[in-house]
Amino acid sequence: MGKGFLSRGATAEDITAVTGRPAVEPVRIYAGFNTADTLAGRAEFALADLIHAGGFERSTLVIATATGTGWLDPAAVEPLVYLQDGDVAIATIQYSYLPSWLTLIVEPDRSRRAARALFEVVYAHWTALPNDSRPNLYLFGLSLGALGSESSVEFISQFEDPINGALWAGPPFASTVWSQVVRGRVEGSPAWRPVFRDGSLIRFMTGEDGIATPDDAQWGRMRLLYLQQPSDPMSFFSPELAFRKPDWLEDRGPDISPYFDWYPIVTFLQVMFDIPMATSVPAGYGHTFTPDSYIDAWLAILGPKDGWTQDDTLRIKDHFLMLSARPT
Repeated sequence: MGKGFLSRGATAEDITAVTGRPAVEPVRIYAGFNTADTLAGRAEFALADLIHAGGFERSTLVIATATGTGWLDPAAVEPLVYLQDGDVAIATIQYSYLPSWLTLIVEPDRSRRAARALFEVVYAHWTALPNDSRPNLYLFGLSLGALGSESSVEFISQFEDPINGALWAGPPFASTVWSQVVRGRVEGSPAWRPVFRDGSLIRFMTGEDGIATPDDAQWGRMRLLYLQQPSDPMSFFSPELAFRKPDWLEDRGPDISPYFDWYPIVTFLQVMFDIPMATSVPAGYGHTFTPDSYIDAWLAILGPKDGWTQDDTLRIKDHFLMLSARPT
């Protein structure tokens, strides 16, 4: 997974060929499973590499938490380097070889500990840098990576020196922060596309439906965005399905079949057995996300660069659409 992440990404030349804008080489850091015996050791290794490669000299720095297998979805991280003209550093460490759903069963806390280990060392170095010359700092996680990433931030420290934001895609049902926010949503907003309070801190995005926000809501200093899909069993499975009809079937999303209904025990088993298959469906359904969704999500969190136009966005979306259409 690390070799793929480090060697298959776009170069500055690739970025310029698509955008027509000057670009620099993106910084990609990956501390694999055998880099060190402990999570803390891998985190220190990643930090040293990040400093050596000039990651803190980029305008944007992303601390990414991988899935259980150590995978970072190219559909998520590659559009980012195009949107930032390569002026971005992305760092992660590997904590498991198992698929996310299996890691969640065998050792559910491992992603949290890995995310926290990397965040603590990178954040400590970042906070020691001058405010006017350090990069904007963001978090990213997909699937089990989202569960780990959302738990990595020590929120008391954020009052002192907050990060700039986070993108968490496909949070699994065990994600405590996500589930708490969904339960606390504004009355009348659906569980699959909730509105949380005034939308100034946390927002939700659902594929083509865009970001759910109250009218005229303004984001604050820190922007946290959950990207999720109604038909994702990884997010919407729950032990309560065995005995109670879920909210997401009372007000269902557009990609849930109208013929799918709730039955005690039966629906629980159906959704549970869907979890291992959730990544085998077409992009934009289940637990797979399209580059288009990630592009819109990153633009919402980071904001477009100076001189960026809608044509620039469409050009990048078309590029990734062509890549996805190529035979593998």
